[in-house]
Amino acid sequence: MELADLLRQTLDLECDEIWENERTPTPVRVFGVRLHSMGLSLREIVAVFEWLGVDRSHGAVWNWTHRLSETQADPPTAEPSRVAVDEKQIEVDGEKKWLYAAIDTESKLLLEVDVYSRRGTDPAAAFLHRLTQKHDVEDTEFLVDGMGYLTALARHKLSGQLNYRERNHIEKWFQTVAMRIDRFHSFWRGSPASARRWLRRFRYHYNHDRPNQALDGRTPAEEVLN
Repeated sequence: MELADLLRQTLDLECDEIWENERTPTPVRVFGVRLHSMGLSLREIVAVFEWLGVDRSHGAVWNWTHRLSETQADPPTAEPSRVAVDEKQIEVDGEKKWLYAAIDTESKLLLEVDVYSRRGTDPAAAFLHRLTQKHDVEDTEFLVDGMGYLTALARHKLSGQLNYRERNHIEKWFQTVAMRIDRFHSFWRGSPASARRWLRRFRYHYNHDRPNQALDGRTPAEEVLN
């Protein structure tokens, strides 16, 4: 495939206004962001650009990613029957934070993701509140692995159960995102807001761009919308 064809495939015309005043052609920027979402480190992306004769810095690629992340839409509104929720400790420039996530076990849609300074019932309740604002989860059964979540669910009059067997979807997602975090967290510059922007972009990539084997190659967004 010719480079021009590859760049055209990654060009989303809706993104063009985002970078209206940028000196780098939009297809190149979108190509760089797509490589980042697929798992390449900033150093590797810069190396690819150098091979293509494009001279750009790590900071430029990171800024493209952040700028695009601010425009990414939330996941499609869903009415999931079962949702797996969990948290995982991450590191933001040496500071311990907690990454919370929720996945629809049927469509594999990543419903929500956020970062908190600590774990516990209160952060879990705050995270669940965000879910209730974006999705219809009144009749959803939440699959959890700790009693603290059951208390948080009760605060919002939501239903849940301790379940260790059917929560593999969220565990697999954490494995995927952990590999990305290991490669990119040093560029978060100690800012939870920066981490949230990256996670917003990754959520969009996971839901809209990344084919899911469990869905016969469809994306979670396609599964929900179709």
